[in-house]
Amino acid sequence: MIRLVLLLLVLAVPAAAQEQIVAGLSQNRVSITADFEGSEILIYGAVKRDTPPPAGQGPLEVIVTVQGPSSPVTVRRKDRVAGIWLNNAQVRVDSAPSFYAVATTGPLTHILSDTENLRHGITIERVIRAVGITDEADQAGDFLVGLQRVRTQEGRYRVLQGKVELTEETLFRTDIELPANLTEGEYKVRLFLLRDKRVIAHQERVIGVRKEGLERWIFNLAQEEPLLYGLLSLVLAAVSGWGASAAFRLVRA
Repeated sequence: MIRLVLLLLVLAVPAAAQEQIVAGLSQNRVSITADFEGSEILIYGAVKRDTPPPAGQGPLEVIVTVQGPSSPVTVRRKDRVAGIWLNNAQVRVDSAPSFYAVATTGPLTHILSDTENLRHGITIERVIRAVGITDEADQAGDFLVGLQRVRTQEGRYRVLQGKVELTEETLFRTDIELPANLTEGEYKVRLFLLRDKRVIAHQERVIGVRKEGLERWIFNLAQEEPLLYGLLSLVLAAVSGWGASAAFRLVRA
């Protein structure tokens, strides 16, 4: 009886992962300055194996995601009312990432199952949290589609299928472009190894994005001294207007 229990315990313990990720980033910090126009992150790595993969398994696939800070967002829909376009309905999304990119070695539908996608939250649809929006408006799903469309057009949501290079099922790399309109905070980088549409290993890294120099000073001023920030903005606007008017008069003279 004791031997049987010990055997069952041994069988219940999951086997050690045969394939693991050893990864790195070209930089783990991005500084937003006055002339910041975006950045590019090289994500690279290798597959570490204790033993050769069992025969008969499918090819190795890699998925890399980069996710910016998340926050609630209100999505509004405009409808034509009496010939005028007005905000006619809205839903509040609990949490949506300010930036999200997913790069893969192949088409997502070919390398990732719905179950694994639900478990790990890999695609854009899975990282947006919108609980109870069906009670807020009709056809609530259209609001989420609209949010994704707008942020895709702005370059903040990206699906890069086939953009991960995998060599000899061992070395991989991809480049992720970060836009100029980055939100300050921590950007989570996740790497997944997959076989037969199942995640067999994953790893997380972090990229810190922070305003520096004049941008940092203005940001801190707006957050800590909003009254002073508002007064300075008015003064700057007045000086700019006076300067433009003076230049215009000089040109006409």
